[in-house]
Amino acid sequence: MTAKFSAHRKAVLFLTGGLLGILVFLLVYGIAPLDVTNDAFCRGGYVEKDIQQHYAGWLFYRQSDIGFPFCIAQGLNYPDGLSVAYTDSIPLFAALFRLLSPILPDTFQYFGIFTLLCFFFQGAFGALLTGCFSSGFLLPVLGDILFVTSPVLFERAFRHTALGAQFCILAALYCYFDCRRRNAMPGVGLFLLNAFIIAVHPYFLPMTYAVTLALLVEYAISSHRFALPAVYLFANLAATLGVGWAFGLFHGKASSGSDALYGYFGLNLNALWNPVGVGGVQWSRLLPAQNQVGGNYDAFAYLGLGILIVLPLSVLILLIQRRLGLRGMLRRHFMLAVVCLILSAFAVSNVVTANGATLLTIPLPAKLVSLFSIFRSSGRMFWPVYYLLILAAFTLVLRAIPRNANRVLLAVVLAALCAVQVWDISPGLIQRSDAMHQAQETEAYPSGLGSIFWQQAQGSYRHIFSLDGLQDDALNLTLYAADLGMTTNDPFAARYDAGALADSRSAALEALASGTLDSQTLYLFHTETEFLKYADFVCDKAWCGEVRSEDGSCHWYVIAPGMQNFTGDFLCTPYDENYPLRIADYTDQLWNRGVLDSDKKTVCFADSPFTRQRLEQAKAICSDGNTYAILKFDDSDPGWLMLTLDIPDATVLWDKELETIS
Repeated sequence: MTAKFSAHRKAVLFLTGGLLGILVFLLVYGIAPLDVTNDAFCRGGYVEKDIQQHYAGWLFYRQSDIGFPFCIAQGLNYPDGLSVAYTDSIPLFAALFRLLSPILPDTFQYFGIFTLLCFFFQGAFGALLTGCFSSGFLLPVLGDILFVTSPVLFERAFRHTALGAQFCILAALYCYFDCRRRNAMPGVGLFLLNAFIIAVHPYFLPMTYAVTLALLVEYAISSHRFALPAVYLFANLAATLGVGWAFGLFHGKASSGSDALYGYFGLNLNALWNPVGVGGVQWSRLLPAQNQVGGNYDAFAYLGLGILIVLPLSVLILLIQRRLGLRGMLRRHFMLAVVCLILSAFAVSNVVTANGATLLTIPLPAKLVSLFSIFRSSGRMFWPVYYLLILAAFTLVLRAIPRNANRVLLAVVLAALCAVQVWDISPGLIQRSDAMHQAQETEAYPSGLGSIFWQQAQGSYRHIFSLDGLQDDALNLTLYAADLGMTTNDPFAARYDAGALADSRSAALEALASGTLDSQTLYLFHTETEFLKYADFVCDKAWCGEVRSEDGSCHWYVIAPGMQNFTGDFLCTPYDENYPLRIADYTDQLWNRGVLDSDKKTVCFADSPFTRQRLEQAKAICSDGNTYAILKFDDSDPGWLMLTLDIPDATVLWDKELETIS
């Protein structure tokens, strides 16, 4: 069933649907995120901490010189810089507001404006899409409620902010059905959508291009014109690459993040009726939570109770009436069906999961897994199919109602469907609303940076240099660096040059081992083991020690040049003769957090000047008032010192501060 479209009807549906999207946004989030000087929800980490990454990327880029390509934040991945595409900071908006930066207030965030626009366009293109299959204005707008209240949209909005641009999928689907209705080639609109969506988030590219490919193939076959669709496709691909280059997506070598993770974030076979969102949020009043495996949570695709009821019911009614017309739909839209099957298979991945079980793992060549891991969160590729299922629920319920029914009955049925749908998902909407209100009360650095050390270090350094791993509370730490105009190499982005990072760390460690410090650099270690290897070489030129968060969940091991007279507070443990000794937190097939599994009497320490000095002459280890004699000292394994103790089970020494008796 298709409906005629006049320019006036398109404009009214577009505007009405957009206003509906804005209304839903305001009802759930209020006006607080639209205040561009309100960055509390960005700093606090709305729902989870990803938005801190997005905001930090913008802060660093705002401090960077304007150059070409755009969107290179020079203070990130220092000294090479990093595209804010890899902090999901929405390059299209970052570039625009960087140009306007001189006239913007000191505190400025655009994520509220962006998300409002996402809801506007979600409603606008949702209304156009439903308008392709129903006449008038009332029925399409009622159907549009299903799109503007999509649980997938709310799961991403402000959390993975750029991925809130779900409207691009609806826009591509609208272009597809509108062009197929007229048997026409796609126009400038779809071309520009494909070209510029890379500057919002690259994950949308395979989705919009899949729909575009389906349209072009079906047009070519039906019209027997093949050259023009091919030229359109390749010109569009070239334009997309050009936009990606202009907005910095190909700057440097983003070698990390493409690890062989394809399959981990796959779509669970229960995804359509599993109402569990990120953080355990329950999106249904009636349906129970289903189990998941691994990273299935990122492939959240709950349809909602209303759609889950009417979709199979409408199909059953139409089958009984012999009016389903599935064969004709597949014949007309065969290529769309093919790309949907491909997207679904990619989303499920080679690791097939159902509820809490892995049903099947299909072996794939390593090169293919590496290639697929470019889009490692494969479950997201199901989104075009997800929205087609919502559209199918709308169209099939209209077809299932008797043909002679008046429009009032159709409107009542659709209104009932929407009411059930919104009622069912309302717990998730309420949680998202409450989370936004709570975010307004969050402190600037809520998790860890409460020690006086961080206040003392302000203004003393130009660089924060992370020497191993990912620092605890890395995103608050990066916001701290951005606020102070510092640079950082901490790898908190989705992609970065892992090789260059390893080389820069190696050079810095060699300098520390030779006693050389850069007075403008604050050095941080993630692990105490690495810290102890180098602290002795520079402790006369810097304050060295451990800094903790107030709740004890975060630890930083610090070398702070020029602060050797710093006295600290109760969250600081200076590296001196009283610094605590701990067994190494080392685990492999033989060792369990530094305790040898086979006898549970042998413990290991990372070899460093500090640990060797404490242990070589020691006769016993003390912990919690108990003394354990050292039966054997072994340094035969390079890099490690091993003690065999007179102890029943050395696991009691985990995480304990130890003393030695000589």
